[in-house]
Amino acid sequence: MGSRSSRPAQPIRSGHYPAKELCSQCGLCDTHYVAQVKEACAFLNQQFTELEEHTHGRSRESVRVGSPTPEVSDTDYFGIYEEMFTVRKRDPIEGAQWTGIVSSIGMKALTAGLVEGVVCVRADVEDRFKPQPILARTPEEVLAARVNKPTLSPNLSVLEQVEQSGLKRLLVIGVGCQIQALRAVEKKLGLEKLYVLGTPCVDNVSRAGLQKFLETTSRSPETVVHYEFMQDFRVHFKHEDGSVEKVPFFGLNTKQLKDVFAPSCLSCFDYVNALADLVVGYMGSPFGWQWLLVRNGRGRELLDLVWEELEIQAVISKGSRQAAVQQGIQAYDQAMTLPMWLAYLMGAVIERIGPQGLEYARFSIDSHFTRNYLYVRRQHPQKLEQHVPPFAQRIVSQYRLPKN
Repeated sequence: MGSRSSRPAQPIRSGHYPAKELCSQCGLCDTHYVAQVKEACAFLNQQFTELEEHTHGRSRESVRVGSPTPEVSDTDYFGIYEEMFTVRKRDPIEGAQWTGIVSSIGMKALTAGLVEGVVCVRADVEDRFKPQPILARTPEEVLAARVNKPTLSPNLSVLEQVEQSGLKRLLVIGVGCQIQALRAVEKKLGLEKLYVLGTPCVDNVSRAGLQKFLETTSRSPETVVHYEFMQDFRVHFKHEDGSVEKVPFFGLNTKQLKDVFAPSCLSCFDYVNALADLVVGYMGSPFGWQWLLVRNGRGRELLDLVWEELEIQAVISKGSRQAAVQQGIQAYDQAMTLPMWLAYLMGAVIERIGPQGLEYARFSIDSHFTRNYLYVRRQHPQKLEQHVPPFAQRIVSQYRLPKN
C-alpha cells in the first residue's frame, strides 16, 4: 500500500475548484488529497478502463477482446459484475427510503467487525436535503444517515478524518463521481481493506436547484421528505404525512428544469457506479424491489452480511426501449412538455407495455447517455473524445442525434 504524504497539500478553501463548472463537489479538493485531483477527478481525467482493471481485475474493454460481435452488451450497460439480483428486505427499516438494504449493510459491517468505520451522509439538522458527510463509527450513526439526499455531496471531505482516526478497514457509501476519485487515490489512504457500496446516480442538483425542482414539480414542496424517478415513469414524492404524490415524467416542465441539474451530472457516464464493489439501486427491478449488482469478491462479502434477511427473485427484462428513447431525444432537445392529462395517459400506457426490469434500466441509461453526449458535444467539444468512454460511445451510437 502507498504511504501517507509527510508534507500534505493544502485543501482548496476558495471554492474555485480545478474542474470549474463541471465540478461535482465530491469533496476531494477539500482535503490534502487535492494534490491528486488532476489524476483523480472524473471530469478532468476520465479513466474508466484503468480503474476497472485496478478494482475488478478486468474492464469492459478487456472483456470485449475477441468478442465475435460488435453489438452493445450488458457489460457495456452495467459494468463488470459477477451476479445480479432483484431483492427486498423481509423486515424493512422504519423510515428508510426503500427497505433499508444499504443502511443494514453499513450497520452489519460495523457490528461484524468487517470494517471500523463507514463513510455515509446524514442530513443537516436544520435542512433535511442538505448533506452532511460523516465517518460513522457506530451502527446508530449509520442508521441516522438513512434516506438519500438528492443534492451534490462532498463525501470525500471526510478522508482526512479517516487518516486521523488511524482506522485500517473502511466502508465508503457513495455515487459514481465520488468513487472514481476515491479509487484513484485508494493506494494513498494507508488502508488494509477498502469496501465500496455504491448507488446508481443521475441528475443531482445543488440545494438551490433542488428547491426550484420541488417548487416547479410538487404540489407541496415544503413537505417533501424524499423523491425518486421511478420505473412507472413517474416522479414519486413522499410527504411528511406519509402520502405519495406521483408526477409523470412527460408532464415535467422541461423548459424550466433544463438548467436545474448540475453540469457534472449532465456530463457523467457512470450512472451504474461501475467502480463500486456492490451496487444497490432500483432501476433494473420491478416496482417495490431493489436491484443488486455484485461486482467482485468484496461485494459478495458485503451482500453476505444481509443475505439471510432478503427476499430474492430473478431479474427480468421485458419490452423494448429503442422507440421511446429515440422519441425522447427530440422531446428533451426541444423542451417539450405535454398537458398533464396526456402525460398521465402516456405514462399509464408506457408502464403497461413499455420496458421493464433490465430493459427499463437500459432505457434510462440510453436516455441519459444520449442527452449527456449532446451536452458535452455542445458545451465542451474539446473534451468530447477523451471524456466520453468507449462503452458510452457504443451505447449512444445506437441512436440518431441532432446534428447541431
